[in-house]
Amino acid sequence: MEPFYDDIGQKIEQSAVLNADETGWRLNGITHWLWCFATAKFSYYIITKSRASPVLEAFFGTVFKGILICDFWGAYNKISALAKQRCFYHLFTELVKVDKTNSSLHWKAFRKKLSRLLKDAIRLLNRKDQLESKDYDRLKKRLYKRLDQFLGAPSEDKDAKRLIKRLNRHSNELFTFLEYEGVSPYNNHVEQQLREPVLTRKVSQQNRSEQGVKTQAGLMTLFRSAELHGDNPVETVLSIAKCAIEATVP
Repeated sequence: MEPFYDDIGQKIEQSAVLNADETGWRLNGITHWLWCFATAKFSYYIITKSRASPVLEAFFGTVFKGILICDFWGAYNKISALAKQRCFYHLFTELVKVDKTNSSLHWKAFRKKLSRLLKDAIRLLNRKDQLESKDYDRLKKRLYKRLDQFLGAPSEDKDAKRLIKRLNRHSNELFTFLEYEGVSPYNNHVEQQLREPVLTRKVSQQNRSEQGVKTQAGLMTLFRSAELHGDNPVETVLSIAKCAIEATVP
């Protein structure tokens, strides 16, 4: 069934909008990484020992011609793309995390402004169909101006300084969803596609051999892609296996 797995990989590489994420996995008890690349119709999984950029370069090359939706993990910085959208959920999670250890007035003022800016951008996206094109563009330009002013303002808080540094590095990857159709400010789709593998991880020892890793990635790809198409995953994979066996029989 490997040709079917490879075919999905090619479709993923050529997609216009792609979500990407990774989570821990084990091979013989040794930490590996399960990568997931997902579109509206396909999910493609790779299990590797590395979580670094060479994994992405081996898959994409150095350039992805579509729009990549991902978190702030450094490996994604090495890949060039038509555009990137960094996940807002990770920013909101970071704000909540810092709230537990930092209650300074400087931090509270910073997080209030950032949270409001991000939420206003999401609200503008939700109102897009209700607005005239010129009004949408005007409000969008206002958001970009607010972002520039926000990132250019000095802060005395160490957590605020850290986040400003990160956001400045990715300032052109925050409002991509306002520029292109079909782009979300969240990376939720691929995280949903990792949910079943994570459940599998909790109730199993994952894999014991390199062949097991290869088979695991292939079957997960076929099962999840069938689900995204609205097909019965078990029947679909059995049908593929039957066709593959018949093709090898003289």
